[in-house]
Amino acid sequence: MTNKQPEVDRLDKQILSILMRNAKIAYTEIAKKLFVSGGTIHVRMKKMEDAGIVKGYNLAADYGKLGYDISAFLGIYLDKSSLYEEVARELAAIPEIVFAHYTTGLYNIFAKVVCRDTNHLRDILHAIQRIQGIQRTETFISLEETIDRPLAITEFDQEESKILEELGIS
Repeated sequence: MTNKQPEVDRLDKQILSILMRNAKIAYTEIAKKLFVSGGTIHVRMKKMEDAGIVKGYNLAADYGKLGYDISAFLGIYLDKSSLYEEVARELAAIPEIVFAHYTTGLYNIFAKVVCRDTNHLRDILHAIQRIQGIQRTETFISLEETIDRPLAITEFDQEESKILEELGIS
């Protein structure tokens, strides 16, 4: 049995592009703008969820306004690359780590942490550095996030760009 990826056509990409920009838009509203039925949108989304293309739905929050004023990126060096899965499980248990990637280059793992202040960051760094298999870390404090956007998975022509504007997204 082959693990074949499902066909993703232009309509699927249009639906995803709209929802990646604003997941609160109702399927019926998307359907009207794309000249299909609400059921079509629902069926297409279900197909993409089942195929693992759509992995979930998230709410973007301004952490600074919630009292989390520090974002930092960590380059993590492992004693051995073979320890990655074990270390990744330990990192996942630290709620302030909001993403971690297994990488090539200087670091084995590159992670982002969100903290209340420098004392909180220090505590998180100490917790991370105590994990068996981590040799050392390098920390980069973010001064400002300039870009945070979904990937443009489809090009919109002029008419389709108008649809995005009508939906209040661009």
